[in-house]
Amino acid sequence: MAEERRKDGMDHKIEGAADKMKGEAKDQIGQLTDDKSKQAEGKWDKLKGEAKDSLGNMKNKMDRD
Repeated sequence: MAEERRKDGMDHKIEGAADKMKGEAKDQIGQLTDDKSKQAEGKWDKLKGEAKDSLGNMKNKMDRD
């Protein structure tokens, strides 16, 4: 089994950006189709993206210091 490398700050920032884009798409689709569940799912994905982005910023700051 291959060893998984440790994620750095940029990895988390990229994952965060992807989650935010996915969440925005779900939120918009939910608005267009009046699907509250899809909107909530999109808002949750955007929140996860923000958290991953913040984690990436923190890791990058720690690596510089």
